[in-house]
Order: sequence, then structure tokens, then C-alpha cells
Amino acid sequence: MAISSELTDEAIVKLVHGLDPIDWVQVRLIAALPSERRIVPGMCAQAFAMAAWRGTLQELYPELTRSELNMKVLAHFTPVRMPRK
Repeated sequence: MAISSELTDEAIVKLVHGLDPIDWVQVRLIAALPSERRIVPGMCAQAFAMAAWRGTLQELYPELTRSELNMKVLAHFTPVRMPRK
């Protein structure tokens, strides 16, 4: 689906279909945190996702060292792409 500057009700319904409902208690808890602590839940989620991806890669590439796996994880989760030589 192409994203336009104006979303219709139908487009919004398609975007959120299948997502879990909003946990308003969690939203309020995070909103009540001081600004410097709001980032912690996101960092924990990122660490979990990176560990899960590392485990998947370890199963796919059992011959790789821990350092090589970590580099693959970083390459997957780092939005900056360096030009290849």
C-alpha cells in the first residue's frame, strides 16, 4: 500500500489491522516517567530484539564466531549503510 500525505479511515484500518490494542495503563506509566527514563523501555526492547536476532543467526550460521554474529546483528539493526568497497 502506498503511503500518501492524507490517510483515509479505510487506510488507517488496514494499517492497524492485526495490531494488539493499546495498553493505556502502560502508556500512562511511561508518560509519567521523567524524560530521561522514558528511553529505557525502548532500549530494553531493542536489546531483546537484537538477542533474538543473534540467536536466529547463530542457528543459521553455526560456523560464525560470536564477533562475526555481533557484526551481522549490528549490520541488521543499524540504519546507516556504508558504501561497499
